Amino acid sequence: MSVTPSSRRVALLTLGCARNEVDSEELAARLDEGGWQVSTDAAGADVVLVNTCGFVEKAKQDSIETLLAAADTGAKVVAAGCMAERYGRELAESLPEAQAVLGFDDYTDIAARLDGVLAGERFDAHTPRDRRELLPITPVQRQAAKVVIPGHATVDEHTPAHLRPVLRRRLDNGPVASLKLASGCDRKCAFCAIPAFRGAFVSRDPQELLAEAEWLAKSGVRELVLVSENSTSYGKDLGDPRLLEKLLPQLAAVDGIVRVRASYLQPAETRPGLVEAIAGTPGVAPYFDLSFQHSSEPVLRRMRRFGSTERFLELLDSARKLAPAAGARSNFIVGFPGETRADVDELVRFLSEARLDAIGVFDYSDEDGTEAAGLDKKVREDTIKKRYDRVVTLADELCAQRAEERLGSIVEVLVDTVEHGEIEGRAEHQAPEVDGSTTLVAGDGGADLAALRPGDFVRARVTATEGVDLVAVPVEMISAAPVSPR
Repeated sequence: MSVTPSSRRVALLTLGCARNEVDSEELAARLDEGGWQVSTDAAGADVVLVNTCGFVEKAKQDSIETLLAAADTGAKVVAAGCMAERYGRELAESLPEAQAVLGFDDYTDIAARLDGVLAGERFDAHTPRDRRELLPITPVQRQAAKVVIPGHATVDEHTPAHLRPVLRRRLDNGPVASLKLASGCDRKCAFCAIPAFRGAFVSRDPQELLAEAEWLAKSGVRELVLVSENSTSYGKDLGDPRLLEKLLPQLAAVDGIVRVRASYLQPAETRPGLVEAIAGTPGVAPYFDLSFQHSSEPVLRRMRRFGSTERFLELLDSARKLAPAAGARSNFIVGFPGETRADVDELVRFLSEARLDAIGVFDYSDEDGTEAAGLDKKVREDTIKKRYDRVVTLADELCAQRAEERLGSIVEVLVDTVEHGEIEGRAEHQAPEVDGSTTLVAGDGGADLAALRPGDFVRARVTATEGVDLVAVPVEMISAAPVSPR
């Protein structure tokens, strides 16, 4: 049976990080303009477009499994996103179930590409290349380069940034949304392949960001999560490395937005002024998502990173002097080539003193195209597992203790969901999906639970903890969600 243009249906499935979610919403807008009906449900779709993740081995395996499951639905399957960009032709040859493997350069013509897929056309997958080479070495020259960068689409470059149409279609109606500050990265971390397939660092125009924030607010968004590969570099290619400090209060002032959260901060680039802006700006969550990765100085040097236990503790202390209840999270890699027992002991010392709210732990594995893959002094797999288990167990204990420190305190909670009588939200120190949540319950002197809706912003008193999660009684409405999107 033929498919008429008006009935073409595509399911857009997104894997990986919040940056990928923003990219998917750009793709959704382009497909919508091209006459496709877009959803996130593969049932009944003519085409399933999978925005893959290519960061680490488990993420790549999840992407493959999602693509195979999509093929089982009978729909035509298209791979896009980081894994497709990173492996291109290699992925296409190993995955005949996919009708097309599309790279970032295909995004601007995504509707036409899917039209072709539906018509039975076959597309030659690209040969991957280092996308850093597509942009000038000098950051301030990159804005003028004509390179496809997902999440940076400009509909009309001749119109002032704040007046341009927003090329984005939301794929859910929740009260929180990511706002992409920038793409790419100029750092040369030995374990990371992201810069090679995401490209060099490029900031988005601040006026364009403000316009998108206003558009999101009008769609019902209450919290903005600022995402990028490295948010602390924002503005360096626009001639102002302190631009994020200036942008934060402007975003917090957008009508309808009750909270702005910065993420993906590099410790070596987190300047005192930025710490002050995050810790002290009304409407900005005092929340520090710091990419430490380790705390042993020798390991950090081998990773081509900077810092130490003492320097990282000083950074956290500087934030807590300004905002004593500030939240902090980080990720760590154990088993990096050359890591010794003494290095692990040093990491344990740091974690024990840092009082982090959330800790992500990764066991090291070689990644294609990274410097670390070629390093000697590899740690044995069984040793990595033992170290990983040790650090994960400690992390769980420490994060639970940190949550208990918040017993009796007042937290500001954005209500995310109200389902089957359970009300779940997040406090200032809890980012979406990664840092735990806060369940709101009835209690003496509490607010009316039955009246709470997603998007409400309330003060609540913490009465119990469950691991990293909090249980709290709402005591005051700060800002009620609008009855309907304005």
